[in-house]
Amino acid sequence: MSQAHAYTNTHDIIAPILARHSMFENVPAETVALFANKAKLKPATKSKVLFLRDDPAEWFYVVRYGWVKLFRETLEGTEAVIDVLPSGHMFGENSVFENDQYSYSAEVIEASELIMLPTELLKQTIADNQTIALNMLASMARHHRQQSREIEHLNIQNAPQRIGCFLLRLCPQETARSITLHLPYDKTLIAARLGMKPETFSRALNKLKQETPLTINGPTVEIRDIEKLVNYTCNHCSDSFPCEDLNLKR
Repeated sequence: MSQAHAYTNTHDIIAPILARHSMFENVPAETVALFANKAKLKPATKSKVLFLRDDPAEWFYVVRYGWVKLFRETLEGTEAVIDVLPSGHMFGENSVFENDQYSYSAEVIEASELIMLPTELLKQTIADNQTIALNMLASMARHHRQQSREIEHLNIQNAPQRIGCFLLRLCPQETARSITLHLPYDKTLIAARLGMKPETFSRALNKLKQETPLTINGPTVEIRDIEKLVNYTCNHCSDSFPCEDLNLKR
Protein backbone atom coordinates (compact mmCIF):
# COMPACT_ATOMS: atom_id res chain seq x y z
CA MET A 1 0.00 0.00 0.00
CA SER A 2 1.78 3.12 -1.20
CA GLN A 3 1.14 6.37 0.67
CA ALA A 4 2.55 9.88 0.51
CA HIS A 5 3.97 10.91 3.88
CA ALA A 6 4.98 14.24 5.38
CA TYR A 7 7.73 13.38 7.86
CA THR A 8 9.54 15.35 10.52
CA ASN A 9 12.51 13.96 12.42
CA THR A 10 12.79 15.55 15.88
CA HIS A 11 15.08 13.60 18.20
CA ASP A 12 14.48 15.82 21.23
CA ILE A 13 10.73 15.16 21.08
CA ILE A 14 10.92 11.43 20.40
CA ALA A 15 13.70 10.25 22.73
CA PRO A 16 11.99 11.14 26.06
CA ILE A 17 8.74 9.49 24.94
CA LEU A 18 10.52 6.27 24.03
CA ALA A 19 12.54 6.29 27.25
CA ARG A 20 9.30 6.33 29.29
CA HIS A 21 7.74 3.43 27.41
CA SER A 22 7.86 -0.06 28.91
CA MET A 23 9.43 -1.40 25.69
CA PHE A 24 12.59 0.54 26.54
CA GLU A 25 12.62 -0.05 30.29
CA ASN A 26 16.20 -0.69 31.51
CA VAL A 27 17.48 -0.34 27.95
CA PRO A 28 20.77 1.59 27.56
CA ALA A 29 20.35 5.25 26.67
CA GLU A 30 22.39 4.81 23.51
CA THR A 31 19.91 2.19 22.26
CA VAL A 32 16.98 4.53 22.92
CA ALA A 33 18.90 7.28 21.11
CA LEU A 34 19.43 4.98 18.13
CA PHE A 35 15.69 4.39 17.81
CA ALA A 36 14.97 8.10 18.27
CA ASN A 37 17.44 8.99 15.52
CA LYS A 38 15.80 6.54 13.12
CA ALA A 39 12.24 7.52 14.08
CA LYS A 40 9.93 9.93 12.29
CA LEU A 41 7.06 12.08 13.49
CA LYS A 42 3.96 11.67 11.36
CA PRO A 43 0.92 13.95 11.65
CA ALA A 44 -2.24 12.14 10.58
CA THR A 45 -5.77 13.35 9.98
CA LYS A 46 -8.96 11.56 10.97
CA SER A 47 -9.81 8.50 8.81
CA LYS A 48 -6.21 8.09 7.64
CA VAL A 49 -5.47 4.39 7.13
CA LEU A 50 -1.95 3.71 8.37
CA PHE A 51 -1.76 0.15 7.11
CA LEU A 52 -3.94 -2.81 6.25
CA ARG A 53 -3.80 -6.35 7.53
CA ASP A 54 -1.13 -8.42 5.74
CA ASP A 55 0.67 -5.31 4.46
CA PRO A 56 4.48 -5.57 4.67
CA ALA A 57 5.46 -4.15 8.06
CA GLU A 58 8.14 -1.51 7.63
CA TRP A 59 7.21 0.54 10.71
CA PHE A 60 5.78 0.20 14.18
CA TYR A 61 4.18 3.13 15.96
CA VAL A 62 3.69 5.03 19.20
CA VAL A 63 0.72 7.39 19.54
CA ARG A 64 2.14 10.74 20.62
CA TYR A 65 -1.34 12.24 20.79
CA GLY A 66 -4.74 11.39 19.35
CA TRP A 67 -6.51 8.06 18.87
CA VAL A 68 -5.94 5.07 16.60
CA LYS A 69 -8.30 2.17 15.86
CA LEU A 70 -7.00 -1.36 15.31
CA PHE A 71 -9.39 -3.63 13.45
CA ARG A 72 -9.88 -6.67 11.25
CA GLU A 73 -12.48 -7.34 8.56
CA THR A 74 -14.36 -10.56 7.95
CA LEU A 75 -14.64 -12.08 4.47
CA GLU A 76 -18.07 -10.44 4.25
CA GLY A 77 -16.57 -7.04 5.03
CA THR A 78 -17.81 -6.70 8.61
CA GLU A 79 -15.38 -4.73 10.75
CA ALA A 80 -14.27 -6.06 14.14
CA VAL A 81 -12.64 -3.43 16.37
CA ILE A 82 -9.71 -4.96 18.24
CA ASP A 83 -8.72 -1.87 20.19
CA VAL A 84 -8.84 1.92 20.30
CA LEU A 85 -5.52 3.36 21.44
CA PRO A 86 -4.88 6.78 23.04
CA SER A 87 -1.56 8.57 23.51
CA GLY A 88 1.36 6.56 24.83
CA HIS A 89 0.35 3.25 23.27
CA MET A 90 2.54 1.28 20.89
CA PHE A 91 1.24 -0.88 18.05
CA GLY A 92 2.57 -2.82 15.08
CA GLU A 93 5.63 -4.12 16.91
CA ASN A 94 4.27 -7.68 16.97
CA SER A 95 4.76 -7.79 13.19
CA VAL A 96 8.37 -8.88 13.77
CA PHE A 97 6.89 -12.20 14.96
CA GLU A 98 4.25 -12.30 12.18
CA ASN A 99 6.39 -12.89 9.07
CA ASP A 100 6.98 -9.13 8.84
CA GLN A 101 3.31 -8.51 8.11
CA TYR A 102 0.70 -6.62 10.08
CA SER A 103 -1.86 -8.91 11.73
CA TYR A 104 -4.52 -6.17 11.82
CA SER A 105 -5.35 -2.86 10.14
CA ALA A 106 -4.89 0.57 11.73
CA GLU A 107 -6.84 3.78 11.14
CA VAL A 108 -6.59 7.21 12.76
CA ILE A 109 -9.91 8.16 14.39
CA GLU A 110 -8.96 11.62 15.67
CA ALA A 111 -6.34 14.08 14.45
CA SER A 112 -3.13 12.52 15.74
CA GLU A 113 0.63 12.58 15.71
CA LEU A 114 2.47 9.29 15.56
CA ILE A 115 6.05 8.22 16.15
CA MET A 116 7.14 5.81 13.42
CA LEU A 117 9.96 3.38 14.19
CA PRO A 118 11.57 0.96 11.71
CA THR A 119 10.75 -2.69 12.33
CA GLU A 120 14.07 -3.77 10.80
CA LEU A 121 15.91 -1.92 13.57
CA LEU A 122 13.70 -3.62 16.15
CA LYS A 123 14.53 -7.05 14.73
CA GLN A 124 18.25 -6.29 14.83
CA THR A 125 18.01 -4.98 18.38
CA ILE A 126 16.08 -8.02 19.61
CA ALA A 127 18.88 -10.22 18.31
CA ASP A 128 21.53 -8.16 20.12
CA ASN A 129 19.74 -6.92 23.24
CA GLN A 130 18.18 -9.38 25.67
CA THR A 131 16.42 -6.61 27.60
CA ILE A 132 14.39 -5.49 24.58
CA ALA A 133 13.43 -9.11 23.88
CA LEU A 134 12.32 -9.65 27.48
CA ASN A 135 10.37 -6.39 27.46
CA MET A 136 8.51 -7.53 24.36
CA LEU A 137 7.71 -10.86 26.02
CA ALA A 138 6.45 -8.96 29.07
CA SER A 139 4.27 -6.83 26.80
CA MET A 140 2.80 -9.94 25.19
CA ALA A 141 2.10 -11.38 28.64
CA ARG A 142 0.31 -8.17 29.71
CA HIS A 143 -1.78 -8.32 26.55
CA HIS A 144 -2.71 -11.92 27.32
CA ARG A 145 -3.74 -10.95 30.86
CA GLN A 146 -5.87 -8.15 29.45
CA GLN A 147 -7.62 -10.55 27.07
CA SER A 148 -8.25 -13.02 29.90
CA ARG A 149 -9.68 -10.23 32.06
CA GLU A 150 -12.00 -9.11 29.28
CA ILE A 151 -13.37 -12.65 28.96
CA GLU A 152 -13.90 -12.61 32.73
CA HIS A 153 -15.71 -9.26 32.49
CA LEU A 154 -18.05 -10.55 29.79
CA ASN A 155 -19.16 -13.23 32.24
CA ILE A 156 -19.23 -11.23 35.49
CA GLN A 157 -19.61 -7.49 34.88
CA ASN A 158 -22.64 -5.67 33.57
CA ALA A 159 -22.36 -3.19 30.70
CA PRO A 160 -21.93 -0.03 32.87
CA GLN A 161 -19.12 -1.72 34.82
CA ARG A 162 -17.32 -2.66 31.61
CA ILE A 163 -17.49 0.97 30.47
CA GLY A 164 -16.18 2.01 33.89
CA CYS A 165 -13.27 -0.40 33.46
CA PHE A 166 -12.49 1.08 30.04
CA LEU A 167 -12.39 4.58 31.55
CA LEU A 168 -10.21 3.50 34.47
CA ARG A 169 -7.70 1.98 32.07
CA LEU A 170 -7.24 5.45 30.58
CA CYS A 171 -6.39 6.98 33.97
CA PRO A 172 -2.73 7.40 34.99
CA GLN A 173 -1.69 4.96 37.69
CA GLU A 174 -0.75 7.84 40.01
CA THR A 175 -4.06 9.59 39.39
CA ALA A 176 -5.56 12.21 41.70
CA ARG A 177 -8.99 11.98 43.31
CA SER A 178 -10.56 13.42 40.15
CA ILE A 179 -9.50 13.44 36.50
CA THR A 180 -10.69 14.65 33.11
CA LEU A 181 -10.39 12.30 30.12
CA HIS A 182 -10.80 13.00 26.42
CA LEU A 183 -12.48 10.26 24.38
CA PRO A 184 -12.97 9.96 20.62
CA TYR A 185 -15.93 11.97 19.34
CA ASP A 186 -17.39 8.80 17.82
CA LYS A 187 -18.30 6.79 20.90
CA THR A 188 -19.66 3.96 18.75
CA LEU A 189 -16.00 2.95 18.37
CA ILE A 190 -15.79 2.42 22.12
CA ALA A 191 -19.03 0.46 21.97
CA ALA A 192 -17.55 -1.76 19.27
CA ARG A 193 -14.34 -2.17 21.28
CA LEU A 194 -16.41 -3.39 24.25
CA GLY A 195 -18.57 -5.66 22.11
CA MET A 196 -21.75 -3.62 22.64
CA LYS A 197 -24.36 -2.33 20.26
CA PRO A 198 -24.52 1.50 20.19
CA GLU A 199 -27.93 1.57 21.87
CA THR A 200 -26.71 -0.76 24.63
CA PHE A 201 -23.65 1.42 25.13
CA SER A 202 -25.79 4.56 25.37
CA ARG A 203 -28.09 3.04 28.01
CA ALA A 204 -25.15 1.64 29.96
CA LEU A 205 -23.35 5.00 29.91
CA ASN A 206 -26.45 6.72 31.31
CA LYS A 207 -26.65 4.08 34.04
CA LEU A 208 -22.96 4.60 34.86
CA LYS A 209 -23.56 8.35 35.22
CA GLN A 210 -26.37 7.61 37.68
CA GLU A 211 -24.26 5.24 39.77
CA THR A 212 -20.95 7.16 39.82
CA PRO A 213 -19.79 10.81 39.91
CA LEU A 214 -19.31 11.06 36.15
CA THR A 215 -19.94 14.06 33.89
CA ILE A 216 -19.83 13.73 30.10
CA ASN A 217 -19.74 16.69 27.73
CA GLY A 218 -19.11 15.60 24.15
CA PRO A 219 -15.72 13.84 24.07
CA THR A 220 -14.80 15.09 27.56
CA VAL A 221 -15.39 12.86 30.58
CA GLU A 222 -14.90 14.21 34.09
CA ILE A 223 -14.52 11.61 36.84
CA ARG A 224 -15.09 13.61 40.01
CA ASP A 225 -14.28 10.77 42.40
CA ILE A 226 -12.00 8.00 41.14
CA GLU A 227 -12.50 5.90 44.28
CA LYS A 228 -16.27 5.67 43.78
CA LEU A 229 -15.82 4.58 40.16
CA VAL A 230 -13.23 2.02 41.26
CA ASN A 231 -15.58 0.63 43.92
CA TYR A 232 -18.46 0.38 41.46
CA THR A 233 -16.35 -1.28 38.77
CA CYS A 234 -13.50 -3.21 40.36
CA ASN A 235 -15.51 -4.96 43.06
CA HIS A 236 -16.72 -7.15 40.19
CA CYS A 237 -13.22 -7.98 38.95
CA SER A 238 -10.49 -10.37 40.10
CA ASP A 239 -7.90 -7.55 39.98
CA SER A 240 -7.64 -4.26 41.82
CA PHE A 241 -7.01 -0.82 40.34
CA PRO A 242 -4.62 -0.07 38.72
CA CYS A 243 -4.51 -3.21 36.59
CA GLU A 244 -1.19 -5.05 36.55
CA ASP A 245 -1.07 -5.06 32.76
CA LEU A 246 -1.05 -1.25 32.66
CA ASN A 247 2.64 -0.53 32.30
CA LEU A 248 2.91 2.27 29.77
CA LYS A 249 5.09 4.58 31.86
CA ARG A 250 3.60 7.56 30.04
